[in-house]
Amino acid sequence: MTSPTARLRRIRTGDLDAAEVAAIRGILVDAFADEGPDEQFTDADWQHALGGTHVVLDAGGEIVSHASVVERELRVGGRPLRTGYVEAVATAPAWRGRGHGTTVMRDVNDVVREGFELGALGTGVHAFYERLGWRAWRGPTAVRTPDGERPTPDEDGLILVLFTPTTPPLDETAPLSCDWRPGDVW
Repeated sequence: MTSPTARLRRIRTGDLDAAEVAAIRGILVDAFADEGPDEQFTDADWQHALGGTHVVLDAGGEIVSHASVVERELRVGGRPLRTGYVEAVATAPAWRGRGHGTTVMRDVNDVVREGFELGALGTGVHAFYERLGWRAWRGPTAVRTPDGERPTPDEDGLILVLFTPTTPPLDETAPLSCDWRPGDVW
């Protein structure tokens, strides 16, 4: 259960100060430190988290949990959808198991539902998100590049979506594609 002294905030990227950026990046680096060499939190991962809304939870006078929602265009069967893509989700290791990540993700869900046609994120940790209403996309995934659409079979089954009040009817087995970006495309 989140501490009664915890404070949840939404902050636009441009409103983060240097100390907040350092604290958030520190949490992200620490949170992914034991995940193996391919899962470390990188500068490209940080760039993916910028340009949207950051949801941060302060406890004990410090930021202890974070997630960001950035706008991306995903396409389902070629149909473009304004998507709130969730990035950089982590809780400081010393603060885990107290409900802070759940509190942050519930607010992230609200951000997505209030402003987007669809929510999406990439993860191998389904159970945490599924209990908050996210579900695995069942269709194949791809990335749109200047040379055309390229399948991303390693991501199949790892992309979760959250439907919103403005989500149109979708075939959850249809192809799902994202725009290209440096680093992890999903």
